[in-house]
Amino acid sequence: MADTSAERPTAFPVERRGLLRGAAGVAAATVAFQSLSTRNAVAAPAPGKPRFGPGYGPLRPVKDETTGLELLALPRGFEYVTYGWTNDPMDDGVRTPGAHDGMAAFRHGDRVHLVRNHERGAGDAFTSPAYNPAAGGGTTTLVFDPDAGRWLESYGSLGGTIRNCAGGPTPWGTWLTCEETFSTTVGKRHGYVFEVPSQGKGNPVPHTAMGRFNHEAVAVDPATGRVYETEDRGDACLYRFTPTVPGNLARGGRLEALRIGGTSYDTRRDGDVAYGTVSWVPVEDADPAQDTVRRQAQANGAAVFGRLEGAWYGNDRIYVISTDGGPAGQGQVFELDPATDRFRVLFASPGPEVLNAPDNMCVSPRGGLVLCEDGGGTEYVHGLTQEGEIFRFAANTVDLRGGTAGKDVPAADHTGSEWAGSVFEPKNGNWLFVNIQTPGITFAITGPWRKGPL
Repeated sequence: MADTSAERPTAFPVERRGLLRGAAGVAAATVAFQSLSTRNAVAAPAPGKPRFGPGYGPLRPVKDETTGLELLALPRGFEYVTYGWTNDPMDDGVRTPGAHDGMAAFRHGDRVHLVRNHERGAGDAFTSPAYNPAAGGGTTTLVFDPDAGRWLESYGSLGGTIRNCAGGPTPWGTWLTCEETFSTTVGKRHGYVFEVPSQGKGNPVPHTAMGRFNHEAVAVDPATGRVYETEDRGDACLYRFTPTVPGNLARGGRLEALRIGGTSYDTRRDGDVAYGTVSWVPVEDADPAQDTVRRQAQANGAAVFGRLEGAWYGNDRIYVISTDGGPAGQGQVFELDPATDRFRVLFASPGPEVLNAPDNMCVSPRGGLVLCEDGGGTEYVHGLTQEGEIFRFAANTVDLRGGTAGKDVPAADHTGSEWAGSVFEPKNGNWLFVNIQTPGITFAITGPWRKGPL
């Protein structure tokens, strides 16, 4: 198949450029792939010798300013307020659905609007509009005043989808919510990407050209409008969607998968490796009746990845997480330069004591990466520098066996629940928003960010 790595679509129209990273990127020259045996790659760090970076200091219990409960352990100087607990009434009269997951933040004047996923399966749609009345997943929208540090409102914004795990923000101010499933429920196909504006209600019509597969997250290159998509399978692919009209995904486009070299290269046990320049192979049938998208891609030479989870655009790069890749099977963080198609492993976990199954992620306005764990035992939020140095930023200490402060959630130990949905307030980066999936809580964290790499 043809190597399309050098193709770059036209930049967005002039009226969109204020939202984007300037004009379209220059087309990358085609560079021949060099085999890993001849490339000067960095070896994976030995187990027990992690590259610990400069963090914010030791973690200590901190009380929630909303409920008075000690829900998190954070470095000194950081504080937080909670909102949108599962079963809390929203302003539209609907109770907040559970299974909080991926999330994005958008600035509208002096307010921050957050669109939040709910990773729920089949069941009654909790809000309208609904793609499928027999599906219980979807999104809710929350509004926050960053100057006052106060939550203002919430409402359902899209219903009738299944297992909305992650997604990603777009440069044109919408949230792409992704279904982590390949299923048919009451005659409706699932496994798609849907679009939700940062204010108001979402569109219940899927973007079928972006692929039907076990979606996780997406990241958009603002110079081109290309959308990079991850897949949660043990033999996953990393995809790239080039829209026919940048900024208008409903108009369709071309779906491709990343290739390393000329064969279906397996990345699943790689440490800190620089792959050089990669290419992209086509997916002929993006909306199949059977779960064959990755099979089509790999037949054309696409690379194989361990379960791909979070993705984010930042630092002029696309970052992608494999939750079980790497020499220890505990996670990898990949970095792609979308302008040149150069690709590498930025960090590979040497063991669960360093990083245990990273999932959702985001990039700070100051350049650091935030990694949300979804492993076993106590779950942490980690910081990762652009140089690949890691540190712990927060611990989940949500043990509600002593009381729930009046919340309608189980009075149980939830310290093993995953973190999800990390995203910074986009204008000043003074607030980090993040979810704990069970019992379903959204946090707004603030503190001395500029004293460290986040």
